[in-house]
Amino acid sequence: MIRVHGGFANRMYRLDTDQGSFAVKELNLVDRRWTYRVEDVFRFERAAFAAGIPMPEPISASHDTLVHRWVEGEKVPEAPVSAAYACEIGEILARIHALDVAWTHVSIEEPTSRDWPELAARAAATGQPWADELASHVETFLAIAHFVDTCERPGPIVLTHRDIQPWNLLAREGRPVVLDWELSGMLDLSSELGSTALSLAKGPGFDDIKPAIFRSVLDGYVEGGGALPASGPSWFVFMIGGWLGHTRWNILRCLAGVETSTGPDLALSHEAVRNGVRGLPDLFGRLPELEVLLV
Repeated sequence: MIRVHGGFANRMYRLDTDQGSFAVKELNLVDRRWTYRVEDVFRFERAAFAAGIPMPEPISASHDTLVHRWVEGEKVPEAPVSAAYACEIGEILARIHALDVAWTHVSIEEPTSRDWPELAARAAATGQPWADELASHVETFLAIAHFVDTCERPGPIVLTHRDIQPWNLLAREGRPVVLDWELSGMLDLSSELGSTALSLAKGPGFDDIKPAIFRSVLDGYVEGGGALPASGPSWFVFMIGGWLGHTRWNILRCLAGVETSTGPDLALSHEAVRNGVRGLPDLFGRLPELEVLLV
């Protein structure tokens, strides 16, 4: 097997055989942020594939390894996609949400961690390269945690992918292929639409958001038979909360300072922390501006 570098949570390998090529994903079981629901996710993937959702064929799943058929395609850059690509993603989401798949796990949301002052102190004491930036944003991170815990989610709740971002997509002949279904589960519809539409309508930061691309995702969702929920901050709370948790997880990995055998390399964790420490306060400060996209 040949290592394919760049994964943010797990490790990926390509395996070429006389029966074709396969993507073999080694799940990080050392410090995983959530319990992976192997049977539920695999059943959901099989149903989506059978329904014609453009995605790699799921082959097998165990507690530590996922196997899919390898799909050739172009990586999707972190930049605004075309209107046609965005519209098709919206249609795909509507088709995913229309699937009738049993889901046995009901998630219980735990309160968002509020240990940012302690993390900043540990970062300073251990000489982390991003310690000063983290310390300067502690109050903002506490405010973000409060927002994540108190923001109203209007519903409905849907079974969905939960992580359609540029790095989880390919373009094959200009059309989408949806990868990496491990985060699949139940989610407030507005959070799924807001996270997806915003990620496809912007570049690495938030200075180049294309409202027309954001709307194209929503237009595609309606064309695919979906109904849009009410506008409000709930459209962005899942994206903010997920990024907050991802940043904290990588901070803990950096504070430990040890290269683990699974999950991202330590250098990638440092990059994720820098991106989160700089990007999250910017995203949080722009919430009123982002809500205008929904009008």
